[in-house]
Amino acid sequence: MISKKQLKETIETLPEEFSLDDLMDKLILLDKIERAEKESEKGETFSETELEKELEKWFK
Repeated sequence: MISKKQLKETIETLPEEFSLDDLMDKLILLDKIERAEKESEKGETFSETELEKELEKWFK
């Protein structure tokens, strides 16, 4: 979840004029980073070996 503080900081990094698409792209990226950090803290990540095994399945 994105906090108001994070939203304000994100908006401050944008130029004076920007499209809603630009804002949405930044917010989606911020949300994905937040989710990934929480998953990492909970240990819900793949090891490099596990990732390589999954990738092998995709490319067979």
